[in-house]
Amino acid sequence: MSAQLLIEQLADRARLASRTLSLATGEERKAALIAIADAVDARSTEIIAANEKDMARGRAAELNPSLLDRLLLTPERVKGIADGARHVAALEDPLGKTLRESVLPNGIELKQISVPFGVIGMVYEARPNVTVDAAVILLMSGNAALLRGSSSAADSNQVLVSVMRDALSTTAISPDVIQLVPSNDRETVKALLHARGKVDLVIPRGSASLIRMVVDESTVPTIETGAGVCHVYIDEFADLAKAIPIIINSKVQRPSVCNAAETLLVHKSIADKFLPIAMKALNEAGVILHCDAASLALASSIPASLALEENWSTEYGDLEMNVAIVDSVDAASDHIATYGTKHTEAIVTENKLNAARFIALSDCAAVMVNTSTRFTDGEQMGFGAEIGISNQKLHARGPMGLEAMTTTTWIVTGNGQIRS
Repeated sequence: MSAQLLIEQLADRARLASRTLSLATGEERKAALIAIADAVDARSTEIIAANEKDMARGRAAELNPSLLDRLLLTPERVKGIADGARHVAALEDPLGKTLRESVLPNGIELKQISVPFGVIGMVYEARPNVTVDAAVILLMSGNAALLRGSSSAADSNQVLVSVMRDALSTTAISPDVIQLVPSNDRETVKALLHARGKVDLVIPRGSASLIRMVVDESTVPTIETGAGVCHVYIDEFADLAKAIPIIINSKVQRPSVCNAAETLLVHKSIADKFLPIAMKALNEAGVILHCDAASLALASSIPASLALEENWSTEYGDLEMNVAIVDSVDAASDHIATYGTKHTEAIVTENKLNAARFIALSDCAAVMVNTSTRFTDGEQMGFGAEIGISNQKLHARGPMGLEAMTTTTWIVTGNGQIRS
């Protein structure tokens, strides 16, 4: 069977099954998510055993440490996946909300309500947690899911989808609302991206190259999740006691993810005092530093190298970080505009005017003031698990939860009126 025919069949199966979602109440959808969470908990050992097979292949293939970290499932991470599903189930039902309503002079009643997109394809790399995170968000928002993970996570994804489908078989919702797209054939990605009319929306989640390929190749509408070249700017009015923990957390807490900081910018008036302390702390945390000439001169005995032009636009996904000295808020913002990816930018300052100026100049999905870039996250922001973080400006921006997975329908109710 060709990849295109396979995708069409999976999409048709998912769309037919989605009628059970259309007819399900919010409470029934919530119950389905709880069933999935309970099943993930109950089958944790099986899930981890499958993941160990993926990890073994990944180590044999010498995947880089950041990819291995994204691939890894531990008992704690599996529990986090289940808890994420429960968190989504506890959120307000996003469907059937009245967004606006009015009565026209001729007596016709207008109402705009929130409804699902329909069938949504996910294309993602490693990170088997996305398999469940995406599925539960799509189910709770009334959408059927076509999940196309990477071959590196094939065993993990297979068992996770099996767990979810088994759980759904005990509910009012058809298991066929979740379809796993085979990852052993690269043509299935292309077929999914070209399934316009069968698939309503495609969302990529992964590396910059994957996202660019999906956006460039797809004839199906896409929501562009973005790479994260994120910055932390330490202003001249920063509380330096706050600054060090914010920098360390932004870079070190989990360097493989898209909201980890890649560049530290420091105002020139505090650089002599602050940068040696900051670079020492980063070095002790295992971070490799790439510095501009001015900051390199302050590195002293701290190991560091002169940054190349390509360093400033690199998403390391690892314990590496750029360092530069800037003249002002505007200069920091100019650097960010040149090299950033419109994801997350942070300022550490006690000056409200400088904070406001930084916010105004930051064209990005999230701006952090005196806190870590790591808080650009659906769960941390109270959305439950997230479908991804959008850097684009149409429809959705920032962490995407339930509401971002809905569109609208107009309900027009009359009493025999006709248009003259």
